[in-house]
Amino acid sequence: MSDRPLPTIYPETQFYWDGAKAGKLLLNACGPCGDKAYFPPRPFCPRCGSRDVSVIEASGKGRLYSYIINEMPAPGYTPPFTVAVVMLDEGVKMVSNLMDCPADPEALVLDMPLEVTFEQRGDIAIPQFKPAGGAA
Repeated sequence: MSDRPLPTIYPETQFYWDGAKAGKLLLNACGPCGDKAYFPPRPFCPRCGSRDVSVIEASGKGRLYSYIINEMPAPGYTPPFTVAVVMLDEGVKMVSNLMDCPADPEALVLDMPLEVTFEQRGDIAIPQFKPAGGAA
């Protein structure tokens, strides 16, 4: 088992973690806002406050919006590693680790295509991102 931290799972986020375990990236979407997706998961829309929300499966594709290269030790991580802001094709930004790509500005090209991957930590799967097609 990984020594990386595990998330706290709440009833409101259970669907997200169940989806990840099944290899799916699930998001909430708001009906009154035109089915616009949002993240992180919660039972109400962050834009309008409506509870008329649904669960949708995201494509798992996005682009590198921003990043930092962390040089400091963190539980379960060996520096340097990349923490990325990913802009999903659905218009949602997610913060994630970037896997299978050197933590080097030469390899981290803004707007580069990314795809979701799932890191197993015991019984939990954690959505992470990697360069699309596996090429760094």
